[in-house]
Amino acid sequence: VDFKVGADGTVFATRELQVPSEQVAFTVTAWDSQTAERWDAVVRLLVAQTSSSHSGHKAQKGKKTVALDPSPPPKDTLLPWPQHQNSNGLRRRKRDWVIPPINVPENSRGPFPQQLVRIRSDKDNDIPIRYSITGVGADQPPMEVFSIDSMSGRMYVTRPMDREEHASYHLRAHAVDMNGNKVENPIDLYIYVIDMNDNRPEFINQVYNGSVDEGSKPGTYVMTVTANDADDSTTANGMVRYRILTQTPQSPSQNMFTINSETGDIVTVAAGLDREKVQQYTVIVQATDMEGNLNYGLSNTATAIITVTDVNDNPPEFTTSTFAGEVPENRVETVVANLTVMDRDQPHSPNWNAVYRIISGDPSGHFSVRTDPVTNEGMVTVVKAVDYELNRAFMLTVMVSNQAPLASGIQMSFQSTAGVTISIMDINEAPFFPSNHKLIRLEEGMPPGTVLTTFSAVDPDRFMQQAVRYSKLSDPANWLHVNTTNGQITTAAVLDRESLYTKNNVYEATFLAADNGIPPASGTGTLQIYLIDINDNAPELLPKEAQICEKPNLNAINITAADADVDPNIGPYVFELPFVPAAVRKNWTITRLNGDYAQLSLRILYLEAGVYDVPIIVTDSGNPPLSNMSIIKVKVCPCDDNGDCTTIGAVAAAGLGTGAIVAILICILILLTMVLLFVVWMKRREKERHTKQLLIDPEDDVRDNILKYDEEGGGEEDQDYDLSQLQQPEAMGHVPSKAPGVRRVDERPVGAEPQYPVRPVVPHPGDIGEFINEGLRAADNDPTAPPYDSLLVFDYEGSGSTAGSVSSLNSSSSGDQDYDYLNDWGPRFKKLADMYGGGEED
Repeated sequence: VDFKVGADGTVFATRELQVPSEQVAFTVTAWDSQTAERWDAVVRLLVAQTSSSHSGHKAQKGKKTVALDPSPPPKDTLLPWPQHQNSNGLRRRKRDWVIPPINVPENSRGPFPQQLVRIRSDKDNDIPIRYSITGVGADQPPMEVFSIDSMSGRMYVTRPMDREEHASYHLRAHAVDMNGNKVENPIDLYIYVIDMNDNRPEFINQVYNGSVDEGSKPGTYVMTVTANDADDSTTANGMVRYRILTQTPQSPSQNMFTINSETGDIVTVAAGLDREKVQQYTVIVQATDMEGNLNYGLSNTATAIITVTDVNDNPPEFTTSTFAGEVPENRVETVVANLTVMDRDQPHSPNWNAVYRIISGDPSGHFSVRTDPVTNEGMVTVVKAVDYELNRAFMLTVMVSNQAPLASGIQMSFQSTAGVTISIMDINEAPFFPSNHKLIRLEEGMPPGTVLTTFSAVDPDRFMQQAVRYSKLSDPANWLHVNTTNGQITTAAVLDRESLYTKNNVYEATFLAADNGIPPASGTGTLQIYLIDINDNAPELLPKEAQICEKPNLNAINITAADADVDPNIGPYVFELPFVPAAVRKNWTITRLNGDYAQLSLRILYLEAGVYDVPIIVTDSGNPPLSNMSIIKVKVCPCDDNGDCTTIGAVAAAGLGTGAIVAILICILILLTMVLLFVVWMKRREKERHTKQLLIDPEDDVRDNILKYDEEGGGEEDQDYDLSQLQQPEAMGHVPSKAPGVRRVDERPVGAEPQYPVRPVVPHPGDIGEFINEGLRAADNDPTAPPYDSLLVFDYEGSGSTAGSVSSLNSSSSGDQDYDYLNDWGPRFKKLADMYGGGEED
């Protein structure tokens, strides 16, 4: 088989052929597997008469032929509309033959329009035909990239093409007659833009950041750089290749890295990466298209920054092999020494952070080594108090390591361990009581001077010659005495278990032991004395008071006893009546109920109401037993049917007879009568006081004259004048007003009149002095009261007043009256007397 046809209708040779000059013909068959339709076409292969290697293909069917060429057809190449037939003869076609694509190089320099192909129908021999094209690039944006001569069918490209904008175009060619009627079915035209190398590779980033561990082996992946080329990636125009141009610094080698030319992967190519020497590399990478051909390809560059990351390849080392420190004894949380180390790894990283460990010299765990997070130093700290008397010095061995383990192949340095010498300083320690909260047991009632115990303290300073002195710190009842030199405790008073200072039978005292060191130190100890009870408290009768009916068999009194001691020095109790006086046993009897209770009742049939003191002897069960005679006050009273004392009976029992009660009631009535009479007398006296007349005639009352003269016009002959013109001069429209805050000293201030006491219509003669005193007090409290403003009023006569002069008013209103009596009323009234008296003389 020399020829084959592909699924897309492409006819190709299966091997190299020698094509004769005559025609070579074969048939191409196409069919539809579903509808069983079939199409046949005869293909005649001709040798093209051109210098190029183009092969002309023609498909003939009847009178029609089709020229097939994958390359751009020459200007005289025709693309007629194809026809088809099947085994049953000619039919209207369902599918057209696919016209081979038309290839157009981008960036063509013209001239434009440039002819691409000519389209022609074989029917144009019979009728005039008009051709047109539609699609993107013709009548759709971008518009008019392609055009066609409607009469000749020649199709043109009108401007340079850009494959990166549109790599291909799909157009449809139409053939109609002059009336617009379709002559042929539209055929598809595919135009491919041939790529030219007109775009440089572009890196996605101008700067790439990557990292690699120090000490990495050759071939270790670092990062990937990527450049894209807008040209066709299936051609050399878009095939990018990478290479490294420069590396900075060039240490320890100038070629520490290499790059995969096709993928852009950067890997290490040499050993010797050391962060402590070079922490960062800068690599310039070049990307070139045309498969890296530097002569024809286009290039671009980018920067790759490679950071050498730290690994723990440097063990920490002490700066010296020995350290020393000292600390006072009994101190905790105290830093003794600072251990300094050096580590060349990345600061403040797990590869640099130091971890310290004491490996010997501290079996009891007195010390720990903590890491300073800032300086990385080791702080030797006391975590458990050290006693100088037990340990005077320590020799510690400390090892240092990192938080992160050392890298593979790295060994610990001999400088990673160091010795630490710690000296303990002796200080004066306080004496202490070995048995603090010491408890002793003894019976109460020990006499003063009894030796109880020796409560001594121990001075821990064995290497110091010091004396210890003892004293009391707390002895609430002051029962104890302590020997100042040996701590012997003796009684200073009788110990009483029933005392308020004893709680739960225990008495507690605190003692102080102090040495004579420099500075002195002291310690405290607590002595607890458990007091054993003895029968030293006689029982007390309860209750102390009771009441009973005067007739027996109605009720009785339940009695018991209270004892401050404890068992077995308390009940059961024995209750009995004394033999003396004899009336006790004659009138009363005691009946035992149980060990703690008994009943007291009347022995006789009747006992007169009253209060009786009944003595009762109570004996406890101690060894030896103690007895106590207690008195119980019993009220004997008449009772009602329920056995309760009546009210009269209760009074009678209290010792008051009927006569005494009547006398008390009479006294209360007399007292109430006296109070009532006193109130009535006070009311009557008040009424008489308001009804009496004054000793002088009201017309001669000087108080009336004084008030009228103060109003400037109080005389009878001056009542026709308008006194408001004198009292309120600023109310006159023609008088100019003064600025606020400015006040003349020779005129009366205008304001509210002082509130003087109101004189009663019919005053009592004795009220005159009181009235004057009240007015005087009112004037003293009034800043505008006379005599300050009365003098100023007389100075001011007003403007255009019809009242005449002030002197005429004075003369007319005062007459020949004598005002000398005003001198007896005080300095204020003396001024008035002088003023009015002087007016008469003037």
